[in-house]
Amino acid sequence: MWTKWSLLTDLYQLTMVGGYVKEGKADQWANFDYFFRKVPDNGGYCVLAGLEDVIRYVKTLRFTQRDLSYLEKLGLFSPEFLRYLKNFKFTGHLWAIPEGTLVFPNEPLIRVTAPLPEAQLIETTLLNIMNFQTLIATKASRIHYAAQGDPVVDFGLRRAHGPDGALMASRAAYIGGIEGTSNVLAGQIYGIPVRGTHAHSWVESFPSELEAFRAYARVYPNSCVLLVDTYDTLTSGVPNAIKVGKELREKGYELKGIRLDSGDLAYLSKEARKMLDEAGFEDTVIVASSDLDEWIIESLKRQGARIDLWGIGTRLVTSFSSPALGGVYKLTALDENGKHMVPKIKRSDNPEKITNPGLKKLVRMYDKRGQMRGDVLFLDEEPLPSGRSFRAYHPMFSHVFKKYPRHFAMKELLVPIFQDGELVYETPSIHEIREHTLTSLEQLDAAYKRFHNPHTYHVSLSSRLFKIKQRLLKEAAKAVGSVSNS
Repeated sequence: MWTKWSLLTDLYQLTMVGGYVKEGKADQWANFDYFFRKVPDNGGYCVLAGLEDVIRYVKTLRFTQRDLSYLEKLGLFSPEFLRYLKNFKFTGHLWAIPEGTLVFPNEPLIRVTAPLPEAQLIETTLLNIMNFQTLIATKASRIHYAAQGDPVVDFGLRRAHGPDGALMASRAAYIGGIEGTSNVLAGQIYGIPVRGTHAHSWVESFPSELEAFRAYARVYPNSCVLLVDTYDTLTSGVPNAIKVGKELREKGYELKGIRLDSGDLAYLSKEARKMLDEAGFEDTVIVASSDLDEWIIESLKRQGARIDLWGIGTRLVTSFSSPALGGVYKLTALDENGKHMVPKIKRSDNPEKITNPGLKKLVRMYDKRGQMRGDVLFLDEEPLPSGRSFRAYHPMFSHVFKKYPRHFAMKELLVPIFQDGELVYETPSIHEIREHTLTSLEQLDAAYKRFHNPHTYHVSLSSRLFKIKQRLLKEAAKAVGSVSNS
């Protein structure tokens, strides 16, 4: 599965790397930051996911003879560059924020400091992995939040974007807070609990709905959940489920649940609950599916729906309402004299696309209650202002700043993953990552988690970093002016 990823890249990555090698830049070091500019669905936060796959990719990235033969046939690349690829191994440093951490726009989520060709080469695949999994983990987190403690299961395999997309979606959804998946392969590979019921075809394959329910109960008496909307939910499906439930009880088993997959879920769930309770099945759960997402769940909750478990498919694994995370990978520093990294900046007429220069560390600020109060970018070599108050500035405007008091606790978020090409990070289990997500969400005020007009979380620059950014912008503007006047 992983060896095929060596050529999973844009052609221009290879042409640039070939150019770097040809121009004598193979040993010039650079720093790139991976970050995103906007939270999907106009939300207040993202959940970082995908790092484990990035680690595996970087660790195993090699070019086979078959890869090299294909590249040679393209007629673009020199023998020197093909020899470079033949001996390729990542030798740089990679720092990252651990998976399951809540993250915000314009923060360095992954920092790659390496020889320029190496740092450049991994861009496309890194973006492919991180953008998708962070997108789905974030969507899952929002759905989990809307469910208000009810379990949620990923039912999206059949609607996912291909087999690899389905696996990554199931993994990311679990990290985001989803409790289980219908995807059996994801269960095998990642250890995610697998869940499922049956389809309408099961019911239609028997002479009657009652016979179909009885057959399913015979085969799976310990885990019997019946789909009750094939013909008529309230006059046929639920009464037949209750009848089979009574027969199961006589044999020492219990009807675990019923599933609603169509119709007015608020009304049907309330009526089904009454019928089940009156028949003595107070513990039988009601499962709902049918193109659900966080907004629909929130609405059903407001309507008093009696749903105990939510099965979410298409709108989860495709992030249907916001199908892409605009993560980018930008050069922020370059070794120009062989002694130290020189900060670099991307200037743009669009302020949102102006980058934050230099090698940076990201520090999260916590108040006395352990609540997240803002993030601050410092230069990597900058000492932290521990034990004293300080100002942190808006990324563009000097008159907009946030003052942090001395008693706030600080936590650096970026941790070393690769040092000199060697893996130094112990990857946590997917269950530990999921728990980290849920713990992090408890540390974020509800104002940032609401679906409509969430509060904006502050990501600021240290005074020193802000001054360097302003200086570089002025120098860039001056250079543009001198060109236009020449």
